[in-house]
Amino acid sequence: MPQKNVNPFNKSNNKGNPRNSKDKTSAALSYVYIIIAVAIGLYFLMSTNTTMQEIDNTQFKQMVENRDVEHVEYVNKNHRANVFLTKEALKQSRYESVQKNVEGPQYYLSVGDYSSFQDELKDIKATAIKKAMATDSTLKETDLIDSYDFPVKQDNSRNWGWELMIWFLPTLFLIALMVMWMRSMRGGSGPGGGGNIFSIGKSRAQEFDEKSGQLVTFKDVAGLEGAKFEIEEVVDFLKNPKKYTVLGGKIPKGVLLVGPPGTGKTLLAKAVAGEAKVPFFSLSGSDFVEMFVGVGASRVRDLFKTAKEKAPCIIFIDEIDAIGRARGKNAMSNVNDERESTLNQLLTEMDGFSTNAGVIIMAATNRADILDRALLRAGRFDRQIQVELPNLSERRGIFGVHVRNIKIGPDVDLDFFAKQTPGFSGADIANVCNEAALIAARNNKEYVEKEDFLAAVDRIIGGLERRSSVFTPEEKRAVAYHEAGHATVSWLLRYASPLVKVTIVPRGKALGAAWYLPEERQLTNYDQMVDEMTALLGGRAAEEVIFGQVSTGALNDLERTSKMAYAMVVYYGLDKKIGNVSYYDSTGQQEFAFGKPYSEKTAQDIDQQVHDLVESCYARAKEILSEHKDQLSELAQQLLDREVIFAEDVEKILGKRPFAKEEPEPFKSQETAEPEPPTTEPDVSSSNTTE
Repeated sequence: MPQKNVNPFNKSNNKGNPRNSKDKTSAALSYVYIIIAVAIGLYFLMSTNTTMQEIDNTQFKQMVENRDVEHVEYVNKNHRANVFLTKEALKQSRYESVQKNVEGPQYYLSVGDYSSFQDELKDIKATAIKKAMATDSTLKETDLIDSYDFPVKQDNSRNWGWELMIWFLPTLFLIALMVMWMRSMRGGSGPGGGGNIFSIGKSRAQEFDEKSGQLVTFKDVAGLEGAKFEIEEVVDFLKNPKKYTVLGGKIPKGVLLVGPPGTGKTLLAKAVAGEAKVPFFSLSGSDFVEMFVGVGASRVRDLFKTAKEKAPCIIFIDEIDAIGRARGKNAMSNVNDERESTLNQLLTEMDGFSTNAGVIIMAATNRADILDRALLRAGRFDRQIQVELPNLSERRGIFGVHVRNIKIGPDVDLDFFAKQTPGFSGADIANVCNEAALIAARNNKEYVEKEDFLAAVDRIIGGLERRSSVFTPEEKRAVAYHEAGHATVSWLLRYASPLVKVTIVPRGKALGAAWYLPEERQLTNYDQMVDEMTALLGGRAAEEVIFGQVSTGALNDLERTSKMAYAMVVYYGLDKKIGNVSYYDSTGQQEFAFGKPYSEKTAQDIDQQVHDLVESCYARAKEILSEHKDQLSELAQQLLDREVIFAEDVEKILGKRPFAKEEPEPFKSQETAEPEPPTTEPDVSSSNTTE
């Protein structure tokens, strides 16, 4: 669905923007990191003496023998002995490296505890005295004791500052981790998170009002005329309540938007936010879900409390099936379900003992069949609005909205593209327009031309072209006959979709494809479905008629055919033997059942009827191809030569199509090597492999 470039839900426009709190938290963390870095730097800077050198026991013994040691200081806290040299020793050349450190200590020695160091020092002194006496026999031990003796001082002081820092730094680090954890628990900078963990039960709804700069209005919503009318009336309820209440009417309490994905349910809610002059609260169903017990119910209470204070207002819950699933359907668990508690609280707030005057609930889902019946009853969701796929005129309007900001060429006809995109949702059309612009930019064009839109449709539906795929001649021939079989059978059947083009260029997982323009109809009868199934089986039938054997290339065809046949027999009541019964469950409750809703004999009958139906269609396809075997071979040869053929090429070989209605504008093949891209969604009759 259409949107303008500016995001109407931009958080920077909201009141109560959590950006300021986020900046404050980031600044606080920055200060913590700076303090830690400075402390670590000071520690290494002040704890290291660059002029003091480490020595070993051998060097220390040599200093003692040379009587160069003035005194030794034993440091208890790190079991180290700091060595101070005499002034006479410092003048010698061997101590040149430490001569500047006059006050000392000049060296340090790693030792054990103090008592063991004392014993070791006595042995060193005794050894030095013995060496001196051996050198000079006139010397006596009593005369040498004083000359080799030097005091040993013991340093028992403790560096309380650094010891406190050792305790302080880990604590500071834990505090920083706690702050970051609290931010993550409240969803970072998400709305409604609050400033700490105690606000985890607060609602996360984003609030929008007329001052929030909303730019999406009903003018930006193309198509969906019926849904827009209902939604516009809800907005009018809030703008002019007396117009309805004067006659005794009551404003609806809830509006549920139901439809396939991409049809514009959320966009309608954005338009309501832009049109209504009342506060608008927006959130997703998953915003209520949390790992903590009771958080979802708490957030529901907080949401409605805030909404009541600002009534009249609108609450929009996107993807409500996240919390609105039917209760009691989990047969494997009997424990309390947090999701069910959240749903119970939501039911109570929407229509419980107390009333919510002036608060309208809007919700969107594409799985209304699994919602709890208590949630869908009148008084909670009074209106269910079906948002379906757009029809021809609505697709034209959607194209018009999405090409507003695209530079399109003069050859672009939006009516033509609306006809060529049946079954496309608003999101699909938006993707087509964007992809066309990207293709044009890739080719350095100044405008987006018709061929760019055609290539975009081809790319989105069929997938990326794989011209690098390597085929053997036999495989390429098999694919050509397979796709020619689809084209031939569909051309000769009354209710088969009109053919647009056939290609054997691989795209995505398909090795080839036959492209059709399906007729947009609300009802399908037996003959129409049988013709479609016969056309689907035309590819495999062609392989058997020509080669006498079949391949794995019909995987997609068989899958779609089997599903259609099963639906005809089991759901639509189109089989005479099974009769006018349907085993389809529109409520979605059947998925929780342990057994099938029919007996084993009926299951056997269903299997047999599905088998007979598919085989009859297959035999019919073979009969048609056998009668037109020459035309089939000619079509396949053209595919082998050109890789792509169009409807007019098929018409030259098979003649004008029987039972033909007014056909859409045909494709014109080009004389160049590159044919014009396809324009419609592909039929299921694509030649797929199991790779």
